[in-house]
Amino acid sequence: MNLKPYLEFATSLAYRAGRITLGYFNVGVRPDYKPDDSPVTAADRAAELFIRAELENTYPDHAILGEEFGESYGNSSTMRWIVDPIDGTKSFLRGIPLYGVLIGLEIEGKVRVGAAYYPGTDEMLCAADGEGAWWNGRRAHVSEQASMDRAWVCFTNVRNMARYGRAEAWERINERAYVSRGWSDAYGYLAVATGRAEVMLDPIMAAWDCGPFPVIFKEAGGYFGSWDGREGHLHNEALACNAALLPEMLRIIKGE
Repeated sequence: MNLKPYLEFATSLAYRAGRITLGYFNVGVRPDYKPDDSPVTAADRAAELFIRAELENTYPDHAILGEEFGESYGNSSTMRWIVDPIDGTKSFLRGIPLYGVLIGLEIEGKVRVGAAYYPGTDEMLCAADGEGAWWNGRRAHVSEQASMDRAWVCFTNVRNMARYGRAEAWERINERAYVSRGWSDAYGYLAVATGRAEVMLDPIMAAWDCGPFPVIFKEAGGYFGSWDGREGHLHNEALACNAALLPEMLRIIKGE
């Protein structure tokens, strides 16, 4: 299957949706709150509605899973787009530019095309199987740092480590890392995929919060998956790191 047309479409769509979000950024948008106490704004809704309309017009048979408007089913049982119009809405609300628009294309259960656009910093990260990973038009690659004592580790919410049973593992990781920084949500994964950090991890993760990342990390030479070494986006948790550090990370998590 030729994935280039899907990659070009996903990249363009993420960019255009991201420009929509900028119209709401740093202008005092007021949020609503979902049952899980996470915020949602007019920007989230507008961007996802735009993405859905473009997908439905271009690929009417494809399924769509989005954070704000759920899942719609097409005639195809093998093609599903996974959409997060704003990953990092809390940052968005505070005028912090480290949020992203995430679009992934799942083919027969595997993410094979992905685009992540960061409107606040104007960074595009995208990939397709066999086509490489790209960061603003140049090849993206994870770092080659092979020792945790020089590794930069990113995270989203320290409280969630305890809430989801990862407090001890996080303590071990944090003690071993050279630096830990809360460059959270999608931006932490961008930092690892482009070699500016070595590890990003979340103890809780929805599919739409990481839709493009499995293929991006595969093509960038790294790992994206569960905390116990299973690749993919459907494990309800996420660990991303460079290939050199993966064995050590898995041992630290296990407490070995």
